[in-house]
Amino acid sequence: MTDSKTRNVVITGASAGLGRAIAHAFASEGACIGLIARNRERLEAARAEVERLEGKGIVLVADVADPHQVEQAAARMEQEFGPIDVWVNNAMTSVFSPFDQMTPEEFRRVTEVTYLGAVHGTMSALKRMLPRDRGMVLQVGSALSDRSIPLQSAYCGAKHGMRGFTDSIRCELIHSKSRVHLTMVQLPAMNTPQFAWVKSRLPNKPQPVPPIFQPEVAADAILWASHQRRREIYVGMPTVKAMWGNKLVAGFADWYLGRTGYRSQQTGEPEDPNRPSNLWESVPGPFGAHGSFDDRAKGSSPQVWLVQNKWALCTIAAGLVAGAALGARAKRNR
Repeated sequence: MTDSKTRNVVITGASAGLGRAIAHAFASEGACIGLIARNRERLEAARAEVERLEGKGIVLVADVADPHQVEQAAARMEQEFGPIDVWVNNAMTSVFSPFDQMTPEEFRRVTEVTYLGAVHGTMSALKRMLPRDRGMVLQVGSALSDRSIPLQSAYCGAKHGMRGFTDSIRCELIHSKSRVHLTMVQLPAMNTPQFAWVKSRLPNKPQPVPPIFQPEVAADAILWASHQRRREIYVGMPTVKAMWGNKLVAGFADWYLGRTGYRSQQTGEPEDPNRPSNLWESVPGPFGAHGSFDDRAKGSSPQVWLVQNKWALCTIAAGLVAGAALGARAKRNR
């Protein structure tokens, strides 16, 4: 058990990439963190990092596609640390491939991990949070939950599904006057190791669609969101452009991505068609939070800063307007 000021957090997909960065962010607040993923070795490394950052961690080896494994992980987390305060659904996988070359098994697997994994995590979280009438579930979304791109049909479909079921549950929580809260955080392209291990049929190595952001940008936004009660948060101006562009000019976006979406998702380096992928089994190796695009990735986002400080800015703006009005009035009275 922990003291009343310490939050208990579960993070899926915590062994590498964004999940590892999210674990670091929550550990900086001293959180007790349940780390869920398939690769025990990397989870142990993540736990050691969490504890160096003054947090506490527990390794919970599980495949989020299996609801029984997720439920067992949730139960063990609460046995170790007490009630779960925040659950972050971050686990994902993808396949870079034209749709007509994908197999039904591949499409199902991406859906089971990326979409149903979030469903299973939300079920286990709400099973515990609803009776206590407190807690938060954070869905790690993507600009692709609204604006799909070519070559990732299964992943885009899964993120659309995550958004749809989250909106439905949110309505149910409002109906029941529950204080449990759901927030979806929509992300831009991130510099994570996924591009070194996702299954790919592309001739060249896959890459995030530029501009690229470091995972800490998203992790810090997710940590901030865990203290708010926002419905949805966009991270990075590219996410804002993609989401609003699709609302306003979806047909043009279809045409544009049809012309550019293949090239923008590949580097100039040939891909090794025989390299291992993590679709069915975890790929071994000491992967951390970052991928191989450090030299091109942005470490901050002015848009995120504006989101986090908008009320202060509104107050300052209102003060300036009021001051200008008073000044003008005083000038007229002279």
